[in-house]
Parts: sequence; structure tokens; C-alpha cells
Amino acid sequence: MAGHETTTRHAGALYPFLHESGTGIPGVLIGLDLLGGAFAYDPFTLYGAGLLTNPNGIVFGQIGRGKSSLIKTYLLRQLAFGRRAFVVDPKGEYSTLAEMVGVEPVALSPDGGVRLNPLDLGGSDVGDLRARRLGLLAAIVTSSMGRELAPRERAALEAALDQAVGSTAIPTLPTVAAALLDPSPAAASNLATTPAQLLEDGRDVGLELRRLVAGDLRGMFDGATSPSIASDSPLIVLDLSALYGTAALGILMVCATAWLQGLVRTAGARGEQIIVVVDEAWAVLKDLAVARWLQSAWKLARAWGISCIAVLHRVSDLSAIGGDGSEARQLAEGLLLDSETKVIYAQAPGEIDAAARFLDLTDAEREVVGRLGRGIALWKVGSHSSLVRHLVAPAELDMVNTDAALLQR
Repeated sequence: MAGHETTTRHAGALYPFLHESGTGIPGVLIGLDLLGGAFAYDPFTLYGAGLLTNPNGIVFGQIGRGKSSLIKTYLLRQLAFGRRAFVVDPKGEYSTLAEMVGVEPVALSPDGGVRLNPLDLGGSDVGDLRARRLGLLAAIVTSSMGRELAPRERAALEAALDQAVGSTAIPTLPTVAAALLDPSPAAASNLATTPAQLLEDGRDVGLELRRLVAGDLRGMFDGATSPSIASDSPLIVLDLSALYGTAALGILMVCATAWLQGLVRTAGARGEQIIVVVDEAWAVLKDLAVARWLQSAWKLARAWGISCIAVLHRVSDLSAIGGDGSEARQLAEGLLLDSETKVIYAQAPGEIDAAARFLDLTDAEREVVGRLGRGIALWKVGSHSSLVRHLVAPAELDMVNTDAALLQR
């Protein structure tokens, strides 16, 4: 019988039943580790075992590399274990997932008949609730106006929110806008001014909020949440595709995620485990005011033990946000630091340097991310790295097929 010679470096491959050990923590099946064995992942059990310091994740991938397939199948498999999932879907790509689960996406569009109240944030701490509502309102107006609020404008906004809360249990954007454009004598007195002067101080802010109430964005966030929305559903998909590619997308995403945050707080208080996905996250990070709000929501989700996932195309989506040392860049990098799970699909040659810098890749990882095939990703889970081929079950194929329109004849 002929012998076989090998180096000691490869001798381990001669022994059967040896494979990559993975994290050793059970989770939902993702696929096959290319070093051998199955790869499973669950941020909640990993966090509980002390292998992660936060349950948040971020996914990078060029179009067509498989990141959408990963997210859809991952959510479907987590739902099977009793978890809940909330998805902010700017492009309308999660309708097939919703169909498999048996729910209807919440499709938002001007005058579309479905409304969410972003000021219905949940929680019983009055001071905390006021601060979060003010933060949301400031993010919406700052994003819409394209500038920071002046002190007088911020004071007028605070007075209007207090006036709105005094007239209804749960304020809405219309009640706040009305208070800005018709301030009460009591609100003016609290700021040592007159109603006429307070109106003038907050007029621009009120007119910007009016855009969501009676302007081109009406019919989505201008009233109480529609009773037809099943807020206790295992899966909630917010479809924002009606305004994808417009300047209003950032405002819509922050309003939508604010409403979801209210559900998250309520569910978190009951001990439920929820996965929140923000797809096309670049649309939020490009807007400074909205990025500020998103980062605070990311940290709040961490405090509640919620797993948040941001989905982007390229690592340079982060590096292209603001100049070096700018607040926008710091917010983007902070979001990355608050996401201890990183999934990197193939990056274009021009993206490798940015990927290595932002994701702290080793020389070997730097080399491999430019050569990954479709459906294969580098998973960095805490201090552990794996090359994983994502597996799709036959029953999931129709759900993840995004080429049907392109290939259909």
C-alpha cells in the first residue's frame, strides 16, 4: 500500500471527526463553517454566556451576495423559537417573509390609510417619556429643516409638547403642531413671554411638523395608531417603499423606529426577546439628526436586552459619513462599536482598506473578504471569527428569491 507524506501543519486533517469548534453556544442554524461543522448563532444566549458584551449586530454586503437571504431566514428561524421580530423595510423586500409568517406588512404611504403615532413611546416614567419625545421631535424637525434648532425654537417645541400632553393622554404630531401655531397663555407665561412672541419663536418648527400632518407626508404619522395594526404580532414589517429614494426617507425611518421603540419597551418589560432590523441603514446615518436619535435607540435597545441589526452595503457607507472627527462620523463609528457581531460578505477591492480599518480585520481576514463567494460571509462574533456558508432550506427558497423579476420571461 502506498504511503502518504505530509507536513505537520496539515497532519490534523488526517484525523476524522475534527472540525471548527465554533462558540460552543447553541443557537439557530445559519449554515456550514468552512472549517468544518455546523454554525449556529443566537445573540441572547451568547450575551447570557458572557461571550458578547452586547447583542447588536451589523451586516455588510454588496448587492447579490446574500445578505437579504441571511436576514430573512435568520428571522424566520428565530420566530420558530418564540422570538419576535420588527423590521424597518425601506425597499419593500420583506413581504415574502411576512407572507410565510401569515401577517400583512404595515405599508406606509401618504394618504395610505395606515397611521403610526411615533409619540406613543411606552413607559411610565413621566420625565423619561418627555425627554424621549422631545428627542424624537427635535430629530424630525432638524432633519426636515436641515439645520440645528435655535434655543428659542427648542423652548417653543418643549412648551408645545407640554401643552399637547396637558390636553390628551398620548400626544400626536397634530396636537404638537397645533400647540406650536397656537400657543396658550400659560405656555407663554412659563417662558416669560407673550403668546404672540412664542408663536413667532416656534413658527418654523410648527410649519415643518405640519408637513407630516397636512403636507406632502400626510396620512402616515398624523394621528393615533391604526387599530388594524396587530402590535402583538410575532413579526411586524414596516414597509416604507412608497418613499424610497426620496429626501423624506430618513424622517420616515426615524418616525417608524420610534413607534417600534414603544413596542420594544413594552415587550421588554414582559421579558420578551425581540430582534429589530433596520435595513438600508445608510439612509439614517446620512442624516445627522436622525443618526443621533438612532444611536440613542441602539443603546436603549441594549439596555432592554433587544438585539438590533443594521444592514448596509459597504463599509465605506460609514467612512463616507462626515469628515474625520465630525459628529456624524463619530455617531457612525459608535453604532459599529455598539454592534459586537459583524457579518461581512464579499467587499469590492476598493473597500478592503476601509473594511480592515473599521472592522479591525487580521491580515488573513483582510485577504479573504475580497474573495468570498456568494452566500459566504466572515462572521466576527465577539473575539471569534468564522467563515460561514449560509444554507437555505427548500421551503425558504421562494422567500429569498430576489431574482424572479429579472429572470422571468
